[in-house]
Amino acid sequence: MYKNNLHKQIVELLQQTPINISKKDSSFFSRFIANATAIEALFKQLYAQNSQYSFYWKELLQSIIHAYTQRPLTLLERDEQKEQPTQWFLSNELVGMSLYVDRFCGNINNLENKLPYFKELGVNVLHLMPIFESPLHESDGGYAVSNFRKIDNRFGTLQDLQKLQNSMQQQQMYLMLDIVLNHTSHQHEWAIKAKKGEKKYQDFYYMFPNRQIPDLFDASMPEIFPESAPGNFTYVTDCNQWVMTVFHQYQWDLNYKNPEVFIAMLENIFFYANLGVDILRIDAPAFIWKEIGTTCQNLPQAHTLLQLIKCCVEVATPGMALLGEAIVAPKKIMQYFGTGLYEAHECDFAYNATQMALQWDALATQDVRVMLAAQEDLVKKPFGTSWITYTRCHDDIGLGYEDNSIRKAGYNPYEHRRYLKNYYSGNTDNSTARGALFSVNPKTQDARISGTLASLCGLEFALAQQNENFIEMAIAKIMMMQAQSFFLGGLPMLFYGDEVGYTNDYSYLNDPTKSYDNRWMHRPIIDWNKNDRKNIPGTIENTIFTQTQKLLQIRKNLPILSDYSNITWLTPHNIHVAGFMRSVGLERIYALFNYSNNAAYLTWYAFKEHGDAPKKLYNYINQQVYTVGADYEYFILPPYGMALLAPWLDVPLN
Repeated sequence: MYKNNLHKQIVELLQQTPINISKKDSSFFSRFIANATAIEALFKQLYAQNSQYSFYWKELLQSIIHAYTQRPLTLLERDEQKEQPTQWFLSNELVGMSLYVDRFCGNINNLENKLPYFKELGVNVLHLMPIFESPLHESDGGYAVSNFRKIDNRFGTLQDLQKLQNSMQQQQMYLMLDIVLNHTSHQHEWAIKAKKGEKKYQDFYYMFPNRQIPDLFDASMPEIFPESAPGNFTYVTDCNQWVMTVFHQYQWDLNYKNPEVFIAMLENIFFYANLGVDILRIDAPAFIWKEIGTTCQNLPQAHTLLQLIKCCVEVATPGMALLGEAIVAPKKIMQYFGTGLYEAHECDFAYNATQMALQWDALATQDVRVMLAAQEDLVKKPFGTSWITYTRCHDDIGLGYEDNSIRKAGYNPYEHRRYLKNYYSGNTDNSTARGALFSVNPKTQDARISGTLASLCGLEFALAQQNENFIEMAIAKIMMMQAQSFFLGGLPMLFYGDEVGYTNDYSYLNDPTKSYDNRWMHRPIIDWNKNDRKNIPGTIENTIFTQTQKLLQIRKNLPILSDYSNITWLTPHNIHVAGFMRSVGLERIYALFNYSNNAAYLTWYAFKEHGDAPKKLYNYINQQVYTVGADYEYFILPPYGMALLAPWLDVPLN
């Protein structure tokens, strides 16, 4: 809806800048006017009752204008290059890797020297785990930020990051960084001033002089880390106040009911955008708004904040996509893509954490029915948005998918999850997995799972047994799990070390700052002598690296694997086989994955349920052609085998 007064206000502010709305900056002006009504409506939803609303509204508009005027020419040009009929980030040619800079190669300068390694593998998106300043022994892996605009000394400098980013741009690579919106370190400048009693900065946080209001919050708020960080408030002796600390005592939750907090953090977002960040990962967005009497998670105002951020970014820095790191149930995760008028206009990406966990469910049970039962919600992702697909990340594996999906498969939810926890912690007779339980809740027995991809797939066990058959089986599991995340639809994100089969790193037990957190077992310190074994045929490293490389190349050669929201799951004619079809127009391709340690037989009828039956199918995995048989005949998948099948006539002859 067009509003003349709003238009005039924006023009008046722009006249005070060097912006030329009729020539070089016309696209910016068009975006601004197109989004202005939405920006105003969203800001009013949150802050209309604030006595200084008009002041903060003008501050917001000026922040947007300033961000655009500070955007380097190279990034303005890159913004234009990214404008195409479908969003740039939906492409099948994008493949990411997430890594800790220090554990991967020491520092940012060394990372620049590793760019050929990523290119060889087929990775062109780098997610650098938190690199901004955080206290050494109170960092939460970098998620307790003490300065949003200073690179931590152990990684390098801001100039080093800009140099890396320039090199990546020249090689058509993309950069992804984190911003922690929910909290700051207690050593952040704002927190330090709050400790000294400055009311302005105490209002940046949820701070109270006694337990009355904290107790009201605690009555309905769950504990995130009940073992290591019980409760949601911490007493601060410096100022005799209780401060909300949902995650750890050294992480103070920001109060977004204060518009000054929102504008300050939006300016940090713009700072990252103008560094050249292509994807900004918003950490823990589910927690950013708090209300007494609720869980303080996934509240409507959190979505309003994210929608407001998206609109502002679209105006000033449109080349940067937003990823919401909300690890929640399928119905909840869909809300982070936006709803109603803001559908596909909130977060561009979300983690497909449910699908990740469902693959681990299927691997442990050799039964894909729970996975398939959950797809009804997952396929509702709006067109124009995308998933981050993955098998492992820096975090634990949660089992938070809905009980109803488990019941539909014929299992008891409590017993089913107990089996999974026992399986992946190596506490069942049939398990080759070597993981550990993380954050066990003594009241509910809820727990999550730590461990590398390779160790959870049995490679650590196989190496200990020195059994070649077990090793081959573990590698087959690794590749099958990876392939499904590569071909599913979304931006596949490898976790560093998985490309050469790193098993659990137990050295964290010798570090007092990490020994309490077993997630560090799947955050290895890279031994480049081991990684260099990728060049030696016959080694485990070479086998996993080259097979990963091959799967990624197949993905990049098939535009149909772009995220066009074009997935149809196949009927489970065999409970061990997960299968789906990706289609665009008359073009189609079938992906099949056998989660059993035995050969799986799939009726040829599975390929005839959706449109005309193909006569022949070409398998991109093994380059074989198959004649589609009668319904009572079968396509056979080997143990933990996979297939990517296209009608033969659709396959290019060259």
